Amino acid sequence: MSEFVHLHCHTEYSLLDGAIKIKDLCARAKDYGMESVAITDHGNLFGAIDFYTQARSFGLKPIIGCEVYVAHGSRFDRESAHARTRYHLILLAQNKTGYRNLLKLVTAGFTEGYYYKPRVDKEILAAHSEGIIALSACLAGEIPRILMTDQNIHRNAEDFGDGSPDRGGMDAALEMAEIYSKIFPGRFYLELQENGLEEQRILNARLLELAEKTGLPIVATNDCHYLDKADVDAHDILLCIQTQNTINDERRMRFETRELYYKTPEEMESAFAHVPQALDNSLLIAEQCNVELDLKSYHFPTYAVDSGKSLDEELCAISRAGLEERIENSAHRDEIDREAYRKRLELELEVICKMGFSGYFLIVQDFINWAKKQKIPVGPGRGSAAGSLVAWSLRITDLDPIPYNLLFERFLNPERVSMPDIDVDFCERRRTEVIDYVARKYGADSVAQITTFGKMKAKAVVRDVARALGMSYADGDKIAKLIPEELKMTIRKAMEQEPELSALYNTDDTIRRLLDTSIRLEGLNRHASTHAAGVVISDRPMVEYLPLYKGKGDEIVTQFDMKMVEKIGLIKFDFLGLRTMTLIQDTLDLITAGGREAPDLSTLPLNDPAVYELYSRGDTYGIFQVE
Repeated sequence: MSEFVHLHCHTEYSLLDGAIKIKDLCARAKDYGMESVAITDHGNLFGAIDFYTQARSFGLKPIIGCEVYVAHGSRFDRESAHARTRYHLILLAQNKTGYRNLLKLVTAGFTEGYYYKPRVDKEILAAHSEGIIALSACLAGEIPRILMTDQNIHRNAEDFGDGSPDRGGMDAALEMAEIYSKIFPGRFYLELQENGLEEQRILNARLLELAEKTGLPIVATNDCHYLDKADVDAHDILLCIQTQNTINDERRMRFETRELYYKTPEEMESAFAHVPQALDNSLLIAEQCNVELDLKSYHFPTYAVDSGKSLDEELCAISRAGLEERIENSAHRDEIDREAYRKRLELELEVICKMGFSGYFLIVQDFINWAKKQKIPVGPGRGSAAGSLVAWSLRITDLDPIPYNLLFERFLNPERVSMPDIDVDFCERRRTEVIDYVARKYGADSVAQITTFGKMKAKAVVRDVARALGMSYADGDKIAKLIPEELKMTIRKAMEQEPELSALYNTDDTIRRLLDTSIRLEGLNRHASTHAAGVVISDRPMVEYLPLYKGKGDEIVTQFDMKMVEKIGLIKFDFLGLRTMTLIQDTLDLITAGGREAPDLSTLPLNDPAVYELYSRGDTYGIFQVE
């Protein structure tokens, strides 16, 4: 067992700042004999569930944390001279209460305090401090900044923001330490680091003096941004990619130390031999952090039904009524074996009710039928859901599965329990109207769109690194184009397949550096954006389950991606905005405007010879999923 635990660690979810992949982090902690592993990304909890599950798979205790940005004054201030001044603070969840408070703090940083960075303030920290351990952070922390006002530590404007503390010195630090101690009673630690910086050496001495005067405990960390010592240059280039600078720019953002890697316990013990209690306290903190998350339950939105009726009864009633209506409206109603349809419907309903998915079907049919009543174009349905007679009866889909022998079991199978997944296509132009309807029905704080992470894939990372190295666009593009267009292509795989790429690597030092750096950064998360389709609806305010942020259009977005949203039991719905649907509707409107009767898409024959002749010619450009 290791006698030290890293408690300050930035993974790839500190976008274009941390260069540590979650799986690699857990593997390294395991190799070092550590029993716990921590994550403290800048301002966000993007990676919390990915980290939690990976750590558990390695037999490690996950310590979920965040390095938040604390505003100089109010988190709402965007006008004063100090509005851009911000300080770092490490927050670690001790238990489920602390984790929930962390969700609220990080969410508020984005939804209330965002100004260049997501900011919290002392008011909201005090309101949500229960179950959280706080560390005073690096040179960019508030107490370190106060203690170091006579030192030139403002190297990184992106990190520190503008301005300085109102006043500095030991007396001011004592006052601030008392403020943080009251916010986190018995749970506030002064953080020591050994990173080779002269400023850090001076700060450590002053922090030890402050600890002696206040009785506050100290803890050793290393502010890890990359895994291996050899990764320092690749990380420096990652920062250039973030700031859109080149390594030759003297004024660019850079770290003035080469020590921010995941050090061995022995290295940490050697560095802090003079204060062994700082190492001991890392273990003490790790022992106090015990977050257990429920990853087995589903949290269905609450669908309102008439008093005395269950969700199952409601689903069965409207499905049966819907089937009879579908049959009566069918052009082939006299040929339909009604009993066969009813039998199939009852079998499907039995499976759906038994699996506990009645609420899901009721919610989906509700917003689809609302959209249709508003004359918002809705797709006829696709994918495995087209095999469900219940879906057809509820008008979720418009294809009768029985004449085509479509199998319900491809959609839902009691032998393989998984959430139903119905992709719903809406007119691209009016998709947001449906999302707004859902938000009104279930509560705006219970609906969010879902994030997705763009990766630094083989071609893209080569272009990014080439630009950061100061290479011309043409030179970087030339190397990127040598990488084959294949799914799951990697740079190493490309070098095996493409002789010219391998030859350049072996003969040109610049290309070798480009590719070596690109390999180190390949696969990292590059940016977060709003998923084109995913919407999640919860039974309680969303922030009770996960952290949120604001997208570019001010939409509320989950900080967890689609897989992680499902892992914590929230229900995802796919609202796809299709330009095809919009184009079809515009065409129908033009036909009507021209004085002709537009065709009814719901009754179009599916055996029109002209359609099959067109397909046979391969004349399918612009036809969704056929082109």
